[in-house]
Amino acid sequence: MNLVMLGAPGAGKGTHGNLISKKLGIPKISTGDVFRHHIEEGTELGLKAKEYMDKGLLVPDDIVMDIVDWRLNHGDCHKGFIFDGFPRTIAQAEHLDKILAEKGEPLVRAINLEVDDDVIIDRMKNRRVCPKCGATYNILHIEEEICDECGTALIIREDDEEHTVRKRIVEYHKKSQPLIDYYEEQGILFRVKGNEGITHAQEEIFKDLEK
Repeated sequence: MNLVMLGAPGAGKGTHGNLISKKLGIPKISTGDVFRHHIEEGTELGLKAKEYMDKGLLVPDDIVMDIVDWRLNHGDCHKGFIFDGFPRTIAQAEHLDKILAEKGEPLVRAINLEVDDDVIIDRMKNRRVCPKCGATYNILHIEEEICDECGTALIIREDDEEHTVRKRIVEYHKKSQPLIDYYEEQGILFRVKGNEGITHAQEEIFKDLEK
């Protein structure tokens, strides 16, 4: 089952993607996580992506497409995948369609998480990330800013800072509508309201996938 999660930065794509991944037994792929891996490894792709990510800008299509090609060649994608925040442009969507057409495995669903901007900004203010294992937390729901998984002190990612989040949201809205229209025209777009919390949105998503 091949899926993509759409939505502004902080809308909850990663959280919902992880839950879907566990239930369906397919990998959740975040281009941001893959880029951070390449940045840590000091690869050419990683260094190029870092220039944009540090400024709170979206990484250009050609760099993203190289990352997607690299990731989809991994064996864990043979039963399907769920992309977290990819594609972000028509060019990226067309590129993904081309790859999947060659494999004879079309995209099943584009799930669009719709969350108000002020809700996103409030969420991101409270988000913390483990720099070691990547686990994410909301400081309103924890007593100490320490990772439960590995005991590492949590941090605020640079691209989660409020001023950066605002820039990322503006960039997203500029480019998102054509992509939403693209998948709606294909008949595979599913809209789900994300303001009401994880449980409600998950119930709606799985009701749709069961169809």
